[in-house]
Amino acid sequence: MNPTELARYLDAARITGNVATPRQDNLRHIQLFLDGNEHLEFGVRTTRNWTYDEVFTLMQERVGISADRSLESGQDTIDAAKCIAALDRFADRFGSAVRARRRILFATGHPAGLLPVHAALAQAARDAGATIVEVPEGNRFRSGDIRQLFGVLMWHQHGNLMHTHSPEPMELSLAFLRDRGLAAPELVVADHGWAGYAASEGFAALGFADCNDPGLFVSEAEGQLEVAVPLDDNVCSGLYIPIIEYILERADVAKPSLGSAQPAGRLA
Repeated sequence: MNPTELARYLDAARITGNVATPRQDNLRHIQLFLDGNEHLEFGVRTTRNWTYDEVFTLMQERVGISADRSLESGQDTIDAAKCIAALDRFADRFGSAVRARRRILFATGHPAGLLPVHAALAQAARDAGATIVEVPEGNRFRSGDIRQLFGVLMWHQHGNLMHTHSPEPMELSLAFLRDRGLAAPELVVADHGWAGYAASEGFAALGFADCNDPGLFVSEAEGQLEVAVPLDDNVCSGLYIPIIEYILERADVAKPSLGSAQPAGRLA
């Protein structure tokens, strides 16, 4: 799929374009990030003070939220061209790491949406000879623990894989590797607090982020997170298949081997 076709698809699937995330959430989350809210700071440690206007402008430039400052509620947007440009940077960095057979850690705080994306990339990387960093299960996190399925780290609680913005699971995972003398990742592919914390700790990291996740775009702007890909991060998982295919094609990495877990279905 070429970039023009992908852009049309992303808008039709509402991964970009008129996305489900409301404008009021986007604006509120900017302020909550600046306030250091535990659910919105994503483990990002900024190197300077940011103003609301600076973060708003950043989100307009890197994500494509509406530039109309009088728009305070209703529909907001993600620019497909900005998403694809970020996917190109993501694919370039990911492909380089895979071809060099680096140690790559995959993690997600949005298992209902992005798990199949990370799982497919992890399997493709493994098939190509890269090492998928494994964190032995059982690390406790609040009232749950950290699980790894299809090579992807997630937070588990009461039999469910949980949505989380917290950086603590990544902090615990990296500490576990360090304390046991296990090799650290050479690249992290993640989202939410998993990505933000790793980048703030100095790890090379790539992340996916929604238009109400300003922390990861600030991290990218500060040169911590290498790439933040703007997209709706919680559509039905099968709708992300063209993104998986686009990344692997641009990265020059073969699609996962038969039998690996991939999401089903796509938008007609």
